[in-house]
Amino acid sequence: MKAPTGQFKGGFSEDLFEFEKNLSREGCIHIAGVDEAGRGPLAGPVAAAAVILPSAWFIQGLPGSLFGLTDSKQLTEGQRERFFETLTTIPDVEFAISLVEAEEIDQINILRASLVAMKRAIEQLCLVPDHVLVDGNQKTSGEWTQTAVVKGDARSYSIAAASVLAKVTRDRIMLHYDREYPLYGFASHKGYGTPQHLAALAIHGPCPIHRRSFAPLRPTTLELF
Repeated sequence: MKAPTGQFKGGFSEDLFEFEKNLSREGCIHIAGVDEAGRGPLAGPVAAAAVILPSAWFIQGLPGSLFGLTDSKQLTEGQRERFFETLTTIPDVEFAISLVEAEEIDQINILRASLVAMKRAIEQLCLVPDHVLVDGNQKTSGEWTQTAVVKGDARSYSIAAASVLAKVTRDRIMLHYDREYPLYGFASHKGYGTPQHLAALAIHGPCPIHRRSFAPLRPTTLELF
């Protein structure tokens, strides 16, 4: 069973393979979508994923197991996990995931770290992309032909797939860190600056995975480790 190529938004059908179809008409076969997760948190890495979906899907539509795929922020945790499992087990889906850890984020700033993570993910693909669709308004520093797509994770299935892989990967890492540093509640807030997280920081100070360049961590001098 194949899912429709588009989704209804505000009564209008939007083809989420429109970018890919247009590029395929120009001769592109391997089109990578790339996205990141974790720009805003106070702790943990920023994760990026690059995904090349089978070009046959541009015409046939997504397989039924991926129906509903969209921006990971619009999905439940269960939906993200299901899509992650599907995307990473279909042999014809090419993907790669990259991380930039907190220490490097502090050295180069979060915007550059996000672009570096996306570039590294693209470089790790086994297939060299003919074109890259980058979520957001900036391109990576790679030499590929690229298109920056604002809100691309809700406009392109390729970018949406990358957003799911990046988000699930990062969430799983933060669950691991919750076991390693149980004082901060990483399992619940994934490193974002929630009241619970800020209260833990006020009591315990930062741990090794905190981003020291982020406010309110910059003026913090109390160290747990």
